Amino acid sequence: MPIVNRFADLEADIAAWRRDFHRHPELLYDVHRTAASVADKLRSFGVDEVVTGIGRTGVVGVIKGRKSASGRVIGMRADMDALPMTETTGKPYASETPGKMHACGHDGHSAMLLGAARYLAETRNFDGTAVVIFQPAEEGGAGGRAMVEDGLMDRWRIQEVYGMHNMPALDVGTFAMRQGAMMAAADWFTITINGRGGHAARPHDTIDPIAVGTAIVQALQTVVSRSVDPLESAVVSVTTFHAGSTDNVIAETAELGGTARTLKAKVRDLVESRMRTIIEATAAAYGAGVRFDFHRGYPVTVNHAAQTDFAARVASEIVGAGHVDAAAPPHMGAEDFSYMLEARPGAFIFIGNGDSAGLHNPAYDFNDEIIPIGCSYWARLVETAMPA
Repeated sequence: MPIVNRFADLEADIAAWRRDFHRHPELLYDVHRTAASVADKLRSFGVDEVVTGIGRTGVVGVIKGRKSASGRVIGMRADMDALPMTETTGKPYASETPGKMHACGHDGHSAMLLGAARYLAETRNFDGTAVVIFQPAEEGGAGGRAMVEDGLMDRWRIQEVYGMHNMPALDVGTFAMRQGAMMAAADWFTITINGRGGHAARPHDTIDPIAVGTAIVQALQTVVSRSVDPLESAVVSVTTFHAGSTDNVIAETAELGGTARTLKAKVRDLVESRMRTIIEATAAAYGAGVRFDFHRGYPVTVNHAAQTDFAARVASEIVGAGHVDAAAPPHMGAEDFSYMLEARPGAFIFIGNGDSAGLHNPAYDFNDEIIPIGCSYWARLVETAMPA
């Protein structure tokens, strides 16, 4: 079951949609232009039901098969939002909005799902209902949770849900996934240190928050190296450190921030607990006050076993079993499709983007060569899960 021929005919149109989205990136829930374009296209395809405003600015399209005897309902999700970055690709369709760009390929994800929706609305060669989900605010806004809380799964009686994301450095014509933890939980933290400021020539009269902060940064490296089982996965990264304003003054305060990423709930709890103990004890040793705020972000993206096996089988029928890695290592990035997988069984899959710049890089661009492959995956997923 190779790539669907129809997508070769549609490839130029789908690429044009993708490049239009790319020119006009929008952030978080403010995806009004993108969502309106998606909804208009779905209506033009003859999709049976198009609903906007789900999860604030999400779009849902419902496509009924030729038959409905099976009663099955399959959901497929793409994300629409971009990132607050300045693009450096120099492409003719580069972002026209300063400080915003599609640096994660959500423009391609939306375009591929639109292509699949057009095909499914034309052919309807399945027994059941396909629900296409276009989600806002994946990049830190928890749009997936917002759509679930807005009744996405119950309103359309979705029984299984599937997601797909492009992956640079994974060859074009390949897929990767795994059962269980596919992507990490992502939490963030701030550490506020209250010292005693003073003259840089009299450090003995001060409690230097920079010295305290550097000691905390060093000590936090032991959370993963000495507290977490080496056979488990965890990352603790201090990514910001702000203190002081001039060279001859020891600052009064310092603020640090960063992220913690884990693949299991028990490790997540352990990391937070050990961080708190280390931070508070280190500050106390220096005589400083400290406040530690740990914020739980996206949960672990957990693929369900049966749906992952099914997704791997569909992918194998498109590109060949030798080009599908069904036991890929987990990725320590995070994904709010996790909320949808908490609500319904399903699977999240990576599609190879080839030799491109990495995700969230100002030189990144979605590879239009993979459009027929991704569209075929979506179409065959529906037709195989719900054969007419």
